[in-house]
Parts: sequence; C-alpha cells; structure tokens
Amino acid sequence: MKKILVAVDISRTGGNDAVIKAAKDLAGVMDGEVAMLYVIEPTPAYVMAELPGEIVQKRREHSEVQLAELAKAHGISSAVVREGAPATEILEYAEKIGADLIVLHSHDPDLSDYFIGSVAARVVRHAHCSVHIVRHAHEGR
Repeated sequence: MKKILVAVDISRTGGNDAVIKAAKDLAGVMDGEVAMLYVIEPTPAYVMAELPGEIVQKRREHSEVQLAELAKAHGISSAVVREGAPATEILEYAEKIGADLIVLHSHDPDLSDYFIGSVAARVVRHAHCSVHIVRHAHEGR
C-alpha cells in the first residue's frame, strides 16, 4: 500500500485528529503517502433558490482554507475539497488517485442509520480498495 486517502469532516468539533493519526500511522508502516479529502454536502435546491450565489462560493472557499490549515497542521501536502454526496465523492476520488486504502471516521449508529445508512457503511460496501474505519462513540460514553 502506497496511497492512503483520509476523508475528514471539518464541520466536526472533534475526531479528525484521530482519523488523521490513524492514516499517518498506517502510511508510516507502509512507507506510503496520505492525501486528505473533505466533501461539502450539496445544498438542497429549494434552499439554493433563496441563497445569493456568492454564499455558496464563500462556503467552498472557507472549507478550502480550513482544510488547508488542517492538512498543514498534520504535515499533509495533498488536500482537496469536493462537492456532492460524501460516499460517492470519497469513492470517486479514491479511484482517481489510485488509493490503496481509505481511512474515515464513523460514529455510533443511531436509528436514522438503519433507514438511510451511513457514509462509512456505503464506502465499505462499494470501495475497490481496503477501508479502515476509526470509530467514535457519542459524547458521554
């Protein structure tokens, strides 16, 4: 394994450090490199109709700055922001860069996950490479 994709969520208040550490530890063992990805979920069309166009552009620019800062803080040189359904974008980007491993977080499932599924579950089911899930329990556990 040489290329590891770590998918982060910059909107989370915690958890990214553990996911990034896991990816970097695995990369160190395998003499590989880490690429970082953040996916902006699409804004529903009914909301977009009411928003000025520059709001969406500023959201992306803000995300790119935050991701660049996170990547720099962890010594990762490749950081990309994409827009779309998170699982789909993670899988497509992993294919694009030829990732050998995807590392991402998962929370403890709640009732909604049983009806719609989680991003981590979709990535595991559809990835063409290995996937490492870093589990995060809900606060207070």
